[in-house]
Order: sequence, then structure tokens, then C-alpha cells
Amino acid sequence: MASDQSQIAGVWYPYLSSRQNQAFLTAEAGSLSVVSTEETLLVSDDISAVTITGRVGNIPRRLTFSDGTVFETPDNDAIDRLVFAHRGRRSGWIHSLERFHPRLLVVAVLAIAFTFGIYRYGLPVLVNVAVAVTPPIVPELMAKGTMQTLDATTFNPTELTEEDQTELLEGFERLAVESEYRPEQLKLQFRQGGLIGPNAFALPDGTIIITDELVEMADGDSEMLLGVLAHEIGHVELEHSLKQVYRSAGAVALIMLIGGDIGSGTEDILTQGAGLLALSHSRAQEAEADRRSVEMMLKAGYNPEAIGRFFKLIQEKLHDTSNTSMLSTHPGTPDRLKSVQEYMQELQSRK
Repeated sequence: MASDQSQIAGVWYPYLSSRQNQAFLTAEAGSLSVVSTEETLLVSDDISAVTITGRVGNIPRRLTFSDGTVFETPDNDAIDRLVFAHRGRRSGWIHSLERFHPRLLVVAVLAIAFTFGIYRYGLPVLVNVAVAVTPPIVPELMAKGTMQTLDATTFNPTELTEEDQTELLEGFERLAVESEYRPEQLKLQFRQGGLIGPNAFALPDGTIIITDELVEMADGDSEMLLGVLAHEIGHVELEHSLKQVYRSAGAVALIMLIGGDIGSGTEDILTQGAGLLALSHSRAQEAEADRRSVEMMLKAGYNPEAIGRFFKLIQEKLHDTSNTSMLSTHPGTPDRLKSVQEYMQELQSRK
């Protein structure tokens, strides 16, 4: 304030009343007074007896007098000068923190670190709990929604011959018997892959899809295709698809919580779109499924070398020669081939 007698415009509230009265605050000789627009004295108090709220952004300041009446003003700068002149301190620490940008940077970094900690350590625990308590109907709904979406947007009906389908179905049943799932829980379906191309993947309910393009790429090597199906059965057994769904849904929910928007998006993830998130797996999950496929092929009486032939085929046909890196989502094909061969040798040496 330029002087103690400067006036600060605002509104005055009588004790326990919401009736607004246009008024002015004046300071003089260590006391604060509120006068009406007609210059009628409404209240006066020693400044030490008046409670003044701290500054938070541009929120109006409230001065509460000893008789319970309140003066409110949006003129934060004037109140800051008043407080500093009579009490020797500046605006509230919250407002100072808001204005001090380096501190905001620290707060932002801490928030990011906290969010990462939840995602990295808390989310896996919650995912395992969610998988353990998930009723069977949930994976079925996820798989149904995913198949409806893919059939409507990507897939076409299979054009494989009855003979090709029967051969793969019979081999699939042999693998299913050796799995930890009941054979009737595992279902094999055929589709033209469209944009997905040569591929095979498992859905959370035990449905496994293999595309015509992958069968054609195998060029009659049905045992190699069974190695691929054993790998997908491994994903089902280890509940990788369901875990990926919950992990992805949890990450989205975390983002939505931070963004302040929780609504129909969660429902969409858990019904129609969730299964699509399960089509990709982590590096560790792929390695686990690879090892499980070797075990299953041996138990079913097939040569697990067929799995190695599949990796070599990928290298040849799809030119996938990338190695594992810290930035890759899946293990590189050469590394997977090497790991599978080493695991086959380990199992054979145990006999």
C-alpha cells in the first residue's frame, strides 16, 4: 500500500450471514477498519486480532475479525502489501510454491517417479491378484469381443482345405492333452489373416487362431505349425494374455486417473478392446512360452526341432534377424532360436 490510509475494495459479510455489503478496508495505526460505501464504520480491530487467509493463486482473500464478520477482496497484491507492512512477512507459502517454477519442476519429477513406481512395482502385484480372482466369464467376454472386432475389421473366413484343417486339429488335440489345461478348454480356429498376415496368437479364454498365410508359409511342414501352436498353448497355460490385458488396462486406468477421466473407456478395455492388447507379449513371456512349447512337443511325441525350423523360416521369409535389445518388446529371432536349442539339449540330457 502507498499509505496506511489507502482503501481496498471488497465485500463485507455480517456474522453468520451470506448477505454481501460493498465496503472498503482501511488500515491505520496498526488497526484495520471496514467502512460501507456510505462511509459507515462496520467493524474495526487491531490487525493482530484479524485472521487473514494466505495467498493461493488468484483466490480472493478473506479477513475474519474478532466479532466473526468477514471482509473479502480479490485485491491480493494490496493484501500482501498490507500484511508485509504490518506483520513483516509476505504471501503464503502455497502461493510462493506456485510461483517458484524450479520447485514445480521438482514436484513434477516426483509425481512422474511416483507414477513409474506404481507402474513398475505396484501394477504387477495387482495384475497377479486380478488374474487369481478373475471368474471364467471375463476371459470369455474378452475373447468374444476381440474375435468380433477382428472378424469385422481384419479377418476373412479361412480357405484352407478340410484336409489341412483336420491334420492341424488332430495334432492340436494331441498337444492339448499334454497341456495343463483341460483339452476342451483349448479351441483352434482358422482365419485368413488380412493385414495381420502369417501369424498365430492366443486369446485369454484358450482360443488360438492360426492364419492361412502362416500355413501357406510353412509349405506343408505341419510339425512346424504344431510347434507354433504349442507355443501359443504355453501362453494360455501361463495366463500371459490375461496378464497383458490387465497390465494394459491398469496402465490406461492410471493415465485416466491422472488425467481425471474415468468412464466408459474402462468398460471398453475390459470387453471389446482388451483382447487386442493381449496379442503382444513381453520378452520374458515369449521366452517362457518357447520353453513350454519344447516340453509339450516332446510329451506329445513330436520333434521340438520343428520350433527351431520355424525361427529359421522367419529369418528367411520375413528377414527377422534382429537380436534382443533393451528397446525391443520381444526377444530377437536369433536369440529365441539359440535359447530353444539350448533348452532342447538340456531336456534331452536329462533322459
